[in-house]
Amino acid sequence: MHQPVAERRALVVRRTQHVERARQKMAAEVREGLSRRPLPELPCKYFYDERGSELFEAITELPEYYPTRTESALLEAHAAAIVEATRPRELAELGSGTGRKIRLFLDAMRARGELERVALLEISEGYLLQSVHELQADYPEAAVRGIVGDFLEDLAALGPGGGRLLLFLAGTIGNLHPDALPAFFRAAVATLARGDAFLVGVDLVKDPGRLHAAYNDSRGITAEFNLNILRVINQRLGANFDPDDFEHRAFYDTERQWIEMRLRARRRLAARVPAARIELRLAAGDEIRTELSCKYTRDSLTARLAGTGLVVERWITDPENLFASVLLRSA
Repeated sequence: MHQPVAERRALVVRRTQHVERARQKMAAEVREGLSRRPLPELPCKYFYDERGSELFEAITELPEYYPTRTESALLEAHAAAIVEATRPRELAELGSGTGRKIRLFLDAMRARGELERVALLEISEGYLLQSVHELQADYPEAAVRGIVGDFLEDLAALGPGGGRLLLFLAGTIGNLHPDALPAFFRAAVATLARGDAFLVGVDLVKDPGRLHAAYNDSRGITAEFNLNILRVINQRLGANFDPDDFEHRAFYDTERQWIEMRLRARRRLAARVPAARIELRLAAGDEIRTELSCKYTRDSLTARLAGTGLVVERWITDPENLFASVLLRSA
């Protein structure tokens, strides 16, 4: 009797950095961010421990939070056509997923008989392990591999392209500063072979009131998600932040066309981050920036593609023009 393919495959998950080296890198990034003046910062990628991932999943189901359901509807309508146009044999996703959106593409590839490989690049090892395990079980004909890494620095870990459709969904590209986009796009191009494609989910400029509601939900889940970054810093770097000393603040900057999430000190305080060798002193009302979420128009995103080797092949939006799924190809 032959074993099913899913039982014969080894679960492939590897780290781009040793655990201790990753911790040292995190400490250096936290030190650099908290040393910034006049506004200290924390890298938003450190929202995502297991609790942070659960909170974000809860955010995506909130009535105020339009991006997930809007993008899901777009992909339900267009995923098969995108697969038909790009004919990938490998699906590679930045930010590992097991949900409906990635499966739309996998199902379309399976229907064509061309699903061979799946690669997931994700910073949260626990979430990545779960994703790899579930996808390997549900798509046993594919070789599924996971890479614990940072999409800003570890794209090369995906290896050379060839029959690859690269996904970067959920508007996560908005977490990059606009000035960092060209370098990111060039790094993505380096993972693509001739004929490969890159699908990016882009949150669009819209009514500020709609944006404010999405990042200041009535149930306070986004606020809890924002505060979770302090718990992650405490756990991983031995810091002594008290989340009760801070309150969530999110606002839309109409000039820069981005949402800023911040944590505002409720009182005068001092916090130590031993592994980062830094002590932060804040007065009541002082803030730490934890996230940018940039919003784009077609023109403003296209301007960031100049000189990167990528061009827009398809720009797909919903009827309200809230969100876009943008298919990019090598120029």
